[in-house]
Amino acid sequence: MNESGVHLAVIMERKVLANKWADFQWEAIGVIPDAGQGAAPRRIYEDGRREHWLHAGFTLELFTDEAEFYFANITLPEPRVFIMWRFENDLARPALVTVSYGVAARMMDAGEQVDGVPMPEAIRDWVAAFVNRHYKPEEKKKGGRYASTRMKS
Repeated sequence: MNESGVHLAVIMERKVLANKWADFQWEAIGVIPDAGQGAAPRRIYEDGRREHWLHAGFTLELFTDEAEFYFANITLPEPRVFIMWRFENDLARPALVTVSYGVAARMMDAGEQVDGVPMPEAIRDWVAAFVNRHYKPEEKKKGGRYASTRMKS
């Protein structure tokens, strides 16, 4: 892992539903290091009720203007990697991978499908090192509860 990014593959799950409105459901269920698995999606598991598809070729990049959102993510009990995905030819295909709560929220506000998966410890450590270098929390202002009590004479 370096400052420029981490190469990842996304695992998407297709689960058969016993539902009169939908036959199946897709969701992102994990990320793993991309060891050059190739860009074409491939089925890596199937048991008749579930299929897992591997989608390689993603780079998780960090940006200094998102450091506050990375900090918010990694300080939670269960940090997440967010995957935005879309349907393409009956296959759920990831389009973007991020660890920024801000980016994830903007994508959801735009109506995109976004799933959060557990953040691997190595990625959490990499993000934490980035946050330590690039994020300084705002100092809390001293003063009373109301603006008038903070005004200087």
